[in-house]
Amino acid sequence: MDYRRNKIIQIISQEQEEDDELFFLLVPALYACLYEEKHLVHTSSLSRATKVKDILEGHVSWSRVEFRMEPEIFKSITDYLRRENLLKGTSRVAVEEQLAMFMYMISHNASNQDLQKYFQHSAETIHRKINNIFGLIPTLAQRFIKIPNSLQPHPKIVSNTHYWPYFQNCIGAIDGTHIPITIAEDKAPHLGIGKEPSHKMSWLQVILI
Repeated sequence: MDYRRNKIIQIISQEQEEDDELFFLLVPALYACLYEEKHLVHTSSLSRATKVKDILEGHVSWSRVEFRMEPEIFKSITDYLRRENLLKGTSRVAVEEQLAMFMYMISHNASNQDLQKYFQHSAETIHRKINNIFGLIPTLAQRFIKIPNSLQPHPKIVSNTHYWPYFQNCIGAIDGTHIPITIAEDKAPHLGIGKEPSHKMSWLQVILI
């Protein structure tokens, strides 16, 4: 009985010593974490809204480079989103800045960290605002994208004698599609550098717009 009692006391003493050692290791580390100097991340002297405003009101090339669109188109989109109550600004992030974040991201393949640096917002704010824009895409697609009637050729084909009736059964083509065509010798285009016309072309690159 005494042996078991002494053994238990020995085990408890060892655990207390180990706990004391762990305590002395953790306390300095916790103290350093709690009292270390905080360094601000977003330290740009140029405010977020001011940066977007400068780009939109500056040279047109600025907006083209940063947002891949002209300033007037950018402003028309923000006016539409605001007017239709599709996107709302806050005291910290205006509608213009939210759209700017989205356009900069898809134009430059920017990461969340890139956007944090550029727009001086937290990762959570960036993530939330980008998701808001993504959420609008289905609504905007229904309003603006019109699926063509697959049973009728495009009106530009029907109304242009250059295409009609040669493409009367054509319901569409991807821009840049190469369509092989063999044409009669007397109707071949005159392609050549010299004075004499050349009729060596038997393939035409056709782009339907």
